[in-house]
Amino acid sequence: MADLSVKVCGTDFKNPIIPASGVFGYGREYEELFPLDKLGGIATKGTTLHLRTGNLAPRIAETPSGMLNSVGLQNPGIDHFIDTELPYLLTKNLVVLANIAGSTPDECAEVAAKLEDTDVHMIELNISCPNVKQGGAAFGTSCEMAAEVTKRVRAVTKKPLVVKLSPNVTSITDIAKSVEAAGADAVSLINTLLGMRIDINTGRPILRNNVGGMSGPAVFPIAVRMVWQVANAVNIPVIGMGGVSSGRDAIELMMAGASAIQVGAAIFTDPYAPVRIIEEMNDWLDSKGIASVKNIIGTVKPW
Repeated sequence: MADLSVKVCGTDFKNPIIPASGVFGYGREYEELFPLDKLGGIATKGTTLHLRTGNLAPRIAETPSGMLNSVGLQNPGIDHFIDTELPYLLTKNLVVLANIAGSTPDECAEVAAKLEDTDVHMIELNISCPNVKQGGAAFGTSCEMAAEVTKRVRAVTKKPLVVKLSPNVTSITDIAKSVEAAGADAVSLINTLLGMRIDINTGRPILRNNVGGMSGPAVFPIAVRMVWQVANAVNIPVIGMGGVSSGRDAIELMMAGASAIQVGAAIFTDPYAPVRIIEEMNDWLDSKGIASVKNIIGTVKPW
């Protein structure tokens, strides 16, 4: 078998596959299907300072080769996570990335500060959230706002800090460089693309929130392009995601420059997708005589 281990921000992963935030909860339901220790890590449900009930339904809509969601960060809050979910995950022999979010830089920092005295391995900061102090624009849509929230979180934690980037920007490389300069240890991308569906019989958007984030296989080529661009623009690790549904997809993103891979929407159609992808990656590496998955990172040869 090939060596599937990788290192991101000094943290060892037994393999590069991580269920993405929002699709896997805290892993409890999936443990009925397979042991969680088969995974390299888990990015937890996006967690905020206080309990959130999320957006009104309908908040899921199908799209060709994908889906839209506007769940709205439904979660039980950071205190519940620390008291109930984190102790459970820390027994599972995998890397725990606590995905956090907030509506102001101060709120994001407060959530991160609460994690500082825990044994969580890494923090993943979602900067696709609307900044209420800036008229509702997402933190991740300008270099200045992305840097500000990253600096605030960096100031309160020594944990490895991964900043999750939005693709809904003019230049994702500029955003990536701004969070790197502000203290990010790694970046993860891409988050969902903003989309919309309309019910032509009612004339109303299918989602109650009107718009939502698009994920699934249709966004994969965009993810490959953005991961490649960012990996060539920064000196920190990149965690790739966006439409990954097979081992070949994961290999492709790693060739583009990703050091680890998150799997999202594929889990909704195949709950075994993460472990299947691990097996498919191993089979491909073995078939090519490649001893370690680390040997393929960033090996794409542009024309």
